[in-house]
Amino acid sequence: MNASTPAGSRARALFESLRQGETVSSRTLRDAITRTGLRSDDPRLRATMQQLDEPAELDFARFVAAIRPGLLLIERALRGDLAIPDFPRFRGEIDEIYAATRAVEGGSVADYIPQLARVDPSLYAVSLVTVDGQRHSIGDARHPFSVQSCCKPINYCLAVEEHGEDRVHAHVGCEPSGQMFNELTLNGLGRPHNPMINAGAIMSCSLIRPGLSSADRFDFVNEMWTRLCGGRKPGFSNPMYLSERRTADRNFALGYFMRENGAFPEGTDLLETLEFYFQCCSLEIDAEAFAMAAGTLANGGICPVTGEQVLQPDTVRKCLSLMESCGMYNYSGQWAFSIGLPAKSGVSGALIVIVPNVMGLCVYAPRLDANGNSVRGIAFCRELVDRFNFHSYDNLVGVLHGKRDPRRSDTRAVDREDFFWAAAGGDLDGVRRLIARGVPIDEADYDGRTAIHLAASEGHAHVVEFLLDHGARREPSDRWGNTPLDDARRESHDAIVALLAQSTRASA
Repeated sequence: MNASTPAGSRARALFESLRQGETVSSRTLRDAITRTGLRSDDPRLRATMQQLDEPAELDFARFVAAIRPGLLLIERALRGDLAIPDFPRFRGEIDEIYAATRAVEGGSVADYIPQLARVDPSLYAVSLVTVDGQRHSIGDARHPFSVQSCCKPINYCLAVEEHGEDRVHAHVGCEPSGQMFNELTLNGLGRPHNPMINAGAIMSCSLIRPGLSSADRFDFVNEMWTRLCGGRKPGFSNPMYLSERRTADRNFALGYFMRENGAFPEGTDLLETLEFYFQCCSLEIDAEAFAMAAGTLANGGICPVTGEQVLQPDTVRKCLSLMESCGMYNYSGQWAFSIGLPAKSGVSGALIVIVPNVMGLCVYAPRLDANGNSVRGIAFCRELVDRFNFHSYDNLVGVLHGKRDPRRSDTRAVDREDFFWAAAGGDLDGVRRLIARGVPIDEADYDGRTAIHLAASEGHAHVVEFLLDHGARREPSDRWGNTPLDDARRESHDAIVALLAQSTRASA
C-alpha cells in the first residue's frame, strides 16, 4: 500500500499514532484494537489477529500487511468512529451500574417449573454487543440458561419472514393484553392479543415451517439462533423440556381454547405445535450469545460480527414495536413509560433490551418480581436510562437533564478538550487516539498552551517523549511567553528538562 494514496495515507496516520521509535509492536496494535471493544476472536479480525499472535516489531510495511484484511474496521475503531466512541469509559460505567445493582436482593426464582426452581438465585450477568461488534460482559456471562419467553420475539420474526405481516396478524393481534402472560383469554376476534404472551407465542410456532417434520422444524429454529448469535450454536436442555412439558396444563388449555375459537391456521397439529413451543423455550444460551442476538436486532437484522442479513429490517421493526409495547408481561406499560426501549423478559431471569442502531443487551438474574420479570434486570435498566439518553424520547428538546449520550461522535471542540486532558493526565493512549482522530499535535488552548506544555507541567515524561517523537514543536510559547521547557523547570521535573533541553540542542 503506497503511503501517497488515500488508503496509504490513512494507514500511515494510524501507524504514526501508535509507533514508538520507528516501529509499532504487535502487542501495542492488538491492545489498541481490543481497547475499543472489538475482540480478538471477532471473525472480521481473524486474519489480522493471527499476524499479531507472535510478539514482533512492525515497520510500516508489516503494519499495513497486518491491518489490511480489516483496514476499514480497524481505522474506524482507532479513530473512535464505532457505535460507542469512548468504549473504555462506557464499559467502566456499565461495570459501575452492575456493581450497584448487584446489591438488589428482592424477588424469587420461578418455581412452577421444577428445573427453574433449582437455579442459583445469586447468578448475575450483563453482556452487550453494539451494532459495530463492540462487546463487553461482566458477571456470570457464560452461564447457560433456558431462553423461555425470550424465544417469542425470534419466533415471531421467523413467522413474519415466512408468511408476511398480513397472514401472521390474521392469527395473532398486536395489542397489549392487560393480563398475565398465561391468562386464558383472547381478544375480541378470538385471537391471541400479541405474540409476546404464551397464547401468541404458541400461535407463532404454528406458523414456522409447518410443512416440515418436527425434527426439521427444530433444526431450522436452531440454525436461525446460530446465525443470530454470530455462529454460537445454542444448546438444548432436555430436563428443562421435560419439566416444562409436565407442568404445561395452562399452555395445553390455551392451545385447546384457541382451537375451539378457530384461531389456528388450517391443518395445524395442536399437540405437535405445543411440543415445538416447549422445545423453543428449552433452548439454552448464555448472556454473551444472547447479547449478540440482541445486537442483531439492534442492527436491523444484520449480525454485527458476521455481517450477515439474518432478518429483514422491516421484520425487525415490527418485532421491536411489539417488544416495546408488550414485551414485559403485565409491566409493559410501566416499562415503556420509565425505560422506553424494546425488551423481552423470560421467567428464567433473562432480559434482552434493544437500543436501536446502538446495541443489544442481555441481563441474566433469576430472581423475579410478581410480574415474572428479573428484579435485578429492571434495576439495571433503570440505572442505564438514568445515566444515558437511551429512552426513546430522550431526544426531545429539554428532556436530557444531564444524561450523557455515549453515541455522540466527539466534535472538534470536544476532541481538543479531551486531547488537553489526556496530555495533562499522562494518558498516552488517549493522546494517541485523539491524534489518530485528527487533532493537530500542536493544537493550542485559549492560553496558547499545547499538549506538550501540559504534559511538561504535570511531569509526564512519557507523553512529552511521544509528542516530540511525533513531530511536536519543541518551543511553542503560551500567551505569557512560557515554553514547555520553562514549565518543566518551574515545576522541577528534571527528567523532562533534560529531555526538552536535549531536543532543543539537537534541533539547533
